[in-house]
Amino acid sequence: MSTAEETDGGNTPWAEVTPEAARRLLVAAVDAFAERGYHATTTRDIAGRAGMSPAALYIHFKTKEELLHRISRIGHDRALTLLESAADGEGTATERLAGAVRAFVRWHAERHTTARVVQYELDALAEEHRTEIVELRRRSDAAVRRIIGEGVAAGEFDVADVPGTALAVLSLCIDVARWFNAQGSRTPDEVGELYAGLVLRMVAAGR
Repeated sequence: MSTAEETDGGNTPWAEVTPEAARRLLVAAVDAFAERGYHATTTRDIAGRAGMSPAALYIHFKTKEELLHRISRIGHDRALTLLESAADGEGTATERLAGAVRAFVRWHAERHTTARVVQYELDALAEEHRTEIVELRRRSDAAVRRIIGEGVAAGEFDVADVPGTALAVLSLCIDVARWFNAQGSRTPDEVGELYAGLVLRMVAAGR
């Protein structure tokens, strides 16, 4: 089984990508980009991993960069949905921040291969696509800043620099994709709980 598929919480990965041949190519691209890096990966590498000819790739994707953009857009959309859902949810700022961190970390652990590509290959995108993804990142940052700011206003958090703290929280969560090992001693849920506790101490929740 592809590493891009092996830990997805039981769901079919990339189910929104159709037809099946396009999905196979995208999964193969995730694995290749994560293993070799975008620039060292060729379209022949991707097609070979998918069990297809190089010509078959161009039926579904015009360029290698289009594949990366599709991967990045889907990944960032999912991450943004998790964070905005937490920010817009019910509960105190403490509860919402903990929930946001749990969900964000769990995604980066469950989909660690995909997340490495999504988070660390931004500079390989064409300018137009990079601008689009940067805007999604800005919205993710805004969701976390909003929760932290509301926690400060409510007296739940003791934070002098809300933007800087939001950036630190996101960076901490994203780094999970770099080191998480599905065969390791911690599950994605356990890592999510650990990081939620670390972040709440970072903002001095319940001081």
